[in-house]
Amino acid sequence: MPQMKVLLADDHPIVLMGVHEIIERDPRFKVVGTAMNSSELISKVSQLSPDVIITDYNMPGDEQYGDGSRLVEYLRRRFPRPRVLILTAISNPQILTWLYELGISGVISKNAGLEKILEALDAFYREGHYQYDSLDGIPAEDDHGFSQKLSQLTVKEFEVLRLFASGMSVSDIAQNLNRSVKTISTLKISGMRKLDVDSDQALLILCIKANLFA
Repeated sequence: MPQMKVLLADDHPIVLMGVHEIIERDPRFKVVGTAMNSSELISKVSQLSPDVIITDYNMPGDEQYGDGSRLVEYLRRRFPRPRVLILTAISNPQILTWLYELGISGVISKNAGLEKILEALDAFYREGHYQYDSLDGIPAEDDHGFSQKLSQLTVKEFEVLRLFASGMSVSDIAQNLNRSVKTISTLKISGMRKLDVDSDQALLILCIKANLFA
């Protein structure tokens, strides 16, 4: 069986280096390219035709491809052949369920150790599929009940708050997600209510402390 071609995407160079090193410990796999933003990822998928795409969920996007849910939807629609692994610290069950419904092959928690990536690739190579509890390595609860509150967010609310926490304004998010400012404002308010925060500052502090949108 020929080497399995892997394409990596993450906006942190150290993560890319670490994943690259782990993968190429095994001669069955070859990292054919890396990307640090959405546009670069899409371009290299077209050029390199990888067998597996390993991408961060939250990284710099653009108006055409975005990141997060928008990027994953585009990847599965435009490039249905490669298996897609999402590398993230996100633990929202609704988001994870939705990602699998899109047809991704696995979600690997950054808290579980990068060796899980090699485990997934080994399963692809030998069995053609990968099954893994993506919540392994992620605390089920925390001192402030953040996990329980976070699980109440819908996919749309989660995406709006994630983009807001990344520094985008409501207008920017509306343009990025192709929705009206009113719709985005409504989703932001309902999401903040579920997280029990009443100001933008409180929301940002919660996101930073809990590392909710990594």
